[in-house]
Amino acid sequence: MSTGELLNIEPQELQFPFELKKQISCSLQLSNKTDDFVAFKVKTTNPKKYCVRPNTGVVLPRSTCDVIVTMQAQKEKPSDMQCKDKFLLQSVVASPGATTKDITPEMFNKESGHNVEECKLKVNYVDPPRPPSPVREGSEEGSSPRASVDNGNFNDSEFKAAPRAFGERHEPQDNSEAKTLIVKLTDERNSAIQQNNRLQQELDLLRREANTSRGGIAFIYVVIVGLIGIILGYILKKT
Repeated sequence: MSTGELLNIEPQELQFPFELKKQISCSLQLSNKTDDFVAFKVKTTNPKKYCVRPNTGVVLPRSTCDVIVTMQAQKEKPSDMQCKDKFLLQSVVASPGATTKDITPEMFNKESGHNVEECKLKVNYVDPPRPPSPVREGSEEGSSPRASVDNGNFNDSEFKAAPRAFGERHEPQDNSEAKTLIVKLTDERNSAIQQNNRLQQELDLLRREANTSRGGIAFIYVVIVGLIGIILGYILKKT
């Protein structure tokens, strides 16, 4: 059992009886050994491969909470049956009466001065249980290896929030660049729209001026033809 100041975590390692093309689940039990409300959050290095329910929650004082971790069906079997995936369970004291809706990412921000307790768990593949043999064997072959927890030095940046369901988008670690790009593209789009509107206005103005010019030329032409007619008529009368 992994023991911290806030939560006891059992088991110490996530063990999946590996079978091809089959979703496999295992469970964690979180035990709150304090008189406080304790909020928790589960992260993993491979959020596309696992879903966790609940991935955040609150464990009531002196109570327990079960967390189900499900591994997506795998198409290939690892040659050495080794898995490099890891999980990070963060816990922090919450306000009295807190619920899951009261949990915010800021609560687990150590840089803000919050006392965040962390437990890092490894993932281990084990052979699926064998059907009972009619012949009693003398040794226990195929037994699961001893579970262990490694709370050594891990890079916290490799962990991402574990989704509640497969296909659910995990929270980005740093979306500042994406926001900047969105703002830039929006400004460029608005600028292009404004420029297009100005060009349209200038085109309409040129069309109106062209129509006015044609009308003026036609009027002068009528006046000239009229004058020529008057002159010819005068000359014909003289003759």
